[in-house]
Amino acid sequence: MTDLAPYAVTGNNSRGRKIIEDAPQGRSEFQRDRDRIIHSGAFRRLEYKTQVFVNHEGDLFRTRLTHSIEVAQIARSIARHLCLNEDLAEAISLAHDLGHTPFGHAGQDALNACMKTYGGFEHNLQSLRVVDKLEERYAAFDGLNLCFETREGILKHCSADNAARLGEVGERFLNNRRPSLEAQVANLADEIAYNNHDVDDGLRSGLVTLEQLETVPLVANHLNEVRHAYPDLPERRVVHETVRRMINTLVMDLIRRSESNISTQSPATLDEVRSAPVLITYSPEINDQQRALKGFLRTHLYRHYRVLRMSAKAQRIISDLFGIFMADSRLLPPQFQHPAEQDRARAVADYIAGMTDRYAIREHRRIFAVEEGV
Repeated sequence: MTDLAPYAVTGNNSRGRKIIEDAPQGRSEFQRDRDRIIHSGAFRRLEYKTQVFVNHEGDLFRTRLTHSIEVAQIARSIARHLCLNEDLAEAISLAHDLGHTPFGHAGQDALNACMKTYGGFEHNLQSLRVVDKLEERYAAFDGLNLCFETREGILKHCSADNAARLGEVGERFLNNRRPSLEAQVANLADEIAYNNHDVDDGLRSGLVTLEQLETVPLVANHLNEVRHAYPDLPERRVVHETVRRMINTLVMDLIRRSESNISTQSPATLDEVRSAPVLITYSPEINDQQRALKGFLRTHLYRHYRVLRMSAKAQRIISDLFGIFMADSRLLPPQFQHPAEQDRARAVADYIAGMTDRYAIREHRRIFAVEEGV
């Protein structure tokens, strides 16, 4: 493995775990974090939570699980080039969506609306809650007892009110500090992965077309290259070749620009990274192209009438489930009934957020469907 930069996170400069444990044998602290995340129940459930398309609508669309794996692959590649801690970047990438609701962003919006008067719901906070509290696997502690830097990277966004309640992991939001470079890498690897695979899934679904995407410079540049180099290539392979070139362009631009930023700031330690501006960035030109792609997807894919219909159905399911569980907590599974005695709304949100797409649909049907003979 390449020697790490002096400002990379290591076992020596890590703030460690909330509960002190014996050092792992045969692996690093952040490899242990990664392994705990992969073996968690929340990680397995990502297989049946989708990004844009509801799980049962097709077998080939990305799920939260495949997305997280793609993010981890991109993050590791970038971290390796920048001499950062690959294992930490991977752990953050694999954990960043653990708290996401069923039904993608539509589900999050619906649950946040339900929780408006109870403190709201935000999936980054929920991901941290999953690894800090909700996973119940170990005898000595609740959650996964991950290292501070992994937990910090999971929490990409946070309001001042929530940050103040989170203690050490929320302090950077109050003190205008940055997370580790590994966390910054994982954040943009997430963006690279979801924008580009949403192009792929949007084309696969037929909701967007190559002709529409030719108006987006980041797509058009590579699409024209592929068509010129391979004029007889079938469209499916044209799409794949175009998307892989887009990802490569974004990754290599990010590496070059970040190397320049790091050279300019010359951080000597992890603490100097935290007090510097954000150092993992695109060049201005590529950043503009990436923003244009995001704008296109927002207009033509996420607001497509078929996606909006599906989103409306998803929001109805979550709203109905939240309402009936709030009205009668006895309908909750036994492991959620005791927490509901202390904070019913949060316990209900924990239960719903942990559902897969198909489980939420079945649970709604079990409770609300009127069947013959019942």
